[in-house]
Amino acid sequence: MGPTARGTLRGVRAAAVLCAAALVLAGCGAGPAPQAAPTSAPAATTADRTTPAPTTPTATSAPPTTTPAPTTPAPVVVLDPGHNGGNAADPGAIGTPVPDGTGGTKPCNTTGTATDAGYPEHAFTWDTALRVRDLLTAAGVQVVLTRQDDTGVGPCVDVRGQLGAQVGAAAFVGIHGDGAAAGSRGFHVITSSLDPGGPQVAAGTAALATDLRDALTAVEPVSDYLGTDGLDSRGDLAGLNLNTVPAVYVECGNMRNAADAALMSSEPGRQALAAQLAAGVLAFLAR
Repeated sequence: MGPTARGTLRGVRAAAVLCAAALVLAGCGAGPAPQAAPTSAPAATTADRTTPAPTTPTATSAPPTTTPAPTTPAPVVVLDPGHNGGNAADPGAIGTPVPDGTGGTKPCNTTGTATDAGYPEHAFTWDTALRVRDLLTAAGVQVVLTRQDDTGVGPCVDVRGQLGAQVGAAAFVGIHGDGAAAGSRGFHVITSSLDPGGPQVAAGTAALATDLRDALTAVEPVSDYLGTDGLDSRGDLAGLNLNTVPAVYVECGNMRNAADAALMSSEPGRQALAAQLAAGVLAFLAR
């Protein structure tokens, strides 16, 4: 083959290589054929056609980082079901003097009252407290009970009264039933007149008492024999005098009154009272 022919062949081969590269880059035959490159430029290799140039990652290409939102611990509420089922069987223990929060003493505990039909206060307070506990727990509140059953003795009122501060409670609610004259009816909420936790705690106690009073009026009238508008203040209750967190006792009704006794003795009645006690506590926690 002569020099002219060999040169022509080399030109054809170079044009074929460039055409193949153009097809890879432009999509097989799309568009006009590219201009032939100068013969002085090196032909593209397979590696040049298929391996992209490395890129340097930018800040925006990194996966986003998130900071978990801080979790708020569940509020703690102490429920104090008054008295206990074994108190009557151990008068020596419940008669032991304990601090009353005023510098004096009073008996460790008492047996409580009962309806004329014999339904005891300790059973009412225990059952109602468990119902309130379940409702508050379902709402995300951590509940601590001052006693764990309805068959034991005590604990004493001073031990109960100090539990709120020990567990960092936001509120302490004592659940009771009163034993007044049969003609007297209604509930009332009791606070300590001594303000044992100082002005800020006293303000919290007043708010807790008001929220519970307002909630309970949905199922029971306010007392017509004690306090004012369902609120009362006393200085003789160790369980309140020794509390340094917002603390109240709720006398849910007069167990000697026929109408109150009917409400407090029935399961639907106790559930209705528990629902309103829980509503009052939740209203206070939401302040």
